[in-house]
Amino acid sequence: MSDNRNFLLAIVLSAFVLIGWSFLSERYFPTAADPSTKIVEGKQVAVAKPQADPTADSPAALRSRRVVLAEAPRLPIATPSLRGTINLRGARIDDLVLTRHTQDMRFGSPPVRLLSPAGAPEAFFAQFGWTGEGAALPGPNTVWTAAGDRLAPGSPVRLSWDNGQGQLFAIDLSVDENYMFTARQSVANRGGGAIAVKPYSLVNRAKAAPDPDSWTLHIGPVGVFNGIADYETGYDTLEETPERRIASTGGWLGFTDKYWLTALVPDQKASVDAAFRRTNVGGFQADASPAPMIVAPGRSATYQSRFFAGAKEIRLLDRYADGGIPLLERAIDWGWFRWFMKPIFYLLDWLFNAIGNFGVAIICLTVIVRALMFPIAQRQFKSMAAMRVVQPKMKVIQERFKDDKQRQQQEMLKLYQTEKINPLAGCLPILVQIPIWYALYKVLLIAVEMRHQPFAGWIKDLAAPDPLTPVNLFGFLDFAPPAFLAVGILPIIVGITMWLQFKLNPQPTDPVQAQVFAIMPWVLMFVMAPFAAGLQLYWATSNLLTIAQQKWLYSRYPGMKEAPAAT
Repeated sequence: MSDNRNFLLAIVLSAFVLIGWSFLSERYFPTAADPSTKIVEGKQVAVAKPQADPTADSPAALRSRRVVLAEAPRLPIATPSLRGTINLRGARIDDLVLTRHTQDMRFGSPPVRLLSPAGAPEAFFAQFGWTGEGAALPGPNTVWTAAGDRLAPGSPVRLSWDNGQGQLFAIDLSVDENYMFTARQSVANRGGGAIAVKPYSLVNRAKAAPDPDSWTLHIGPVGVFNGIADYETGYDTLEETPERRIASTGGWLGFTDKYWLTALVPDQKASVDAAFRRTNVGGFQADASPAPMIVAPGRSATYQSRFFAGAKEIRLLDRYADGGIPLLERAIDWGWFRWFMKPIFYLLDWLFNAIGNFGVAIICLTVIVRALMFPIAQRQFKSMAAMRVVQPKMKVIQERFKDDKQRQQQEMLKLYQTEKINPLAGCLPILVQIPIWYALYKVLLIAVEMRHQPFAGWIKDLAAPDPLTPVNLFGFLDFAPPAFLAVGILPIIVGITMWLQFKLNPQPTDPVQAQVFAIMPWVLMFVMAPFAAGLQLYWATSNLLTIAQQKWLYSRYPGMKEAPAAT
């Protein structure tokens, strides 16, 4: 009866873990990127990423992107990382794709589109302009004249506009080989009176990013103001409070998606008025402007800012931060343990560059971690051996004081002190691995470098869940199981290796604990199913190394395998 009760309790606890984890992970621990492949009749095929219909109509009379792009004169953008055009009507950078990143894993998949013109689906653009008094100012419909045939690294262009009243406005644009634009806005006053102007830059998007915001991953408005990163403003907060203004010296602001970033970078020595806004038509905007400039007749004024539009590549963001854009790398939401997670990424990235396969790099990382933990594992096994030796004495104490739990604990404590053993020593390797496991989890979750990276066989994307599951007979049954039931091959290997690992350990004396340990590997198999395949690969490799370590240490401490002597 007692055994049945213990078994039932273990089942209830396991079900609670499964259901509770599924609920909590959706909000606090997003598990992986969306599946990039699926198995159909035993064959692996790439999953197309849903895209907005470029011909869709709406109450706002959206038109196809092709039609909108043809409605205004444009200047080509061509860099090793970007391709697109500048809209000369309004001086907008509103047509941009990232040539180093594809939308999905299909052969010939188009590049990721980051910016799109107003009037087209998913409009998203940057604009430079002026506000002020005393002069006619360029606006969103102003057509600029370009001095140059394209914008490319080493080939800047000048956009100019004469208001016909004595003021000449210009925007000198340049771009590097990655994702950074520089805009030098100037105005020359040839009129008879002084004018007051204030240059501005803005990023406007028609709707929120499709990536979900969560406790571990910030998606939405982001910035660094007065040397402090701000993750507090979200799309939902702008729904409630349509405008948030911040005064800052330097810094930057913009919008972050899971892998992509658009960021305005004002002059780092100037005080700026920055703002996040909910627009009147339901979109979102980030903008920044310095203090007004008074331009006397015969004088000119200039202001320089930058604009980042691209992938959040970690080493690149670090270089920009070191090059004069403080804390730009904070566009990646590492969380509180940034100091620990970034070295894990750098080691993993170094291994990848040396080996050429991120899956093998993860295996090598696991080996390095286990090697560093080997002395701790030795102490753990010695403690387990000592615990096994004293198990008969522990059972005697449990039987003698079974009706007096307080006295039982006191006697147990005396036994531990007499035998010089620590019952918690076996937990130390697990505690040490938790931050490493979480660091790898974050790297797989946020690093664009891990996006669409294959390992071997059916693992085509280490940042997505294992797609091969027996639940639908490896794709031969025409249905997609829910995430927590789609147990792939890697999670099954994790469960089996953990079961073998527990079987090699001395069995707990507490029957409830023994039942929990018996069921835990299979519960964790389901818990791990929705996580990234790279994380499952790390765990499975770590379990196999632990088993090998246990076998070797058992050969050194054969007493651990012997049954404890009866008393």
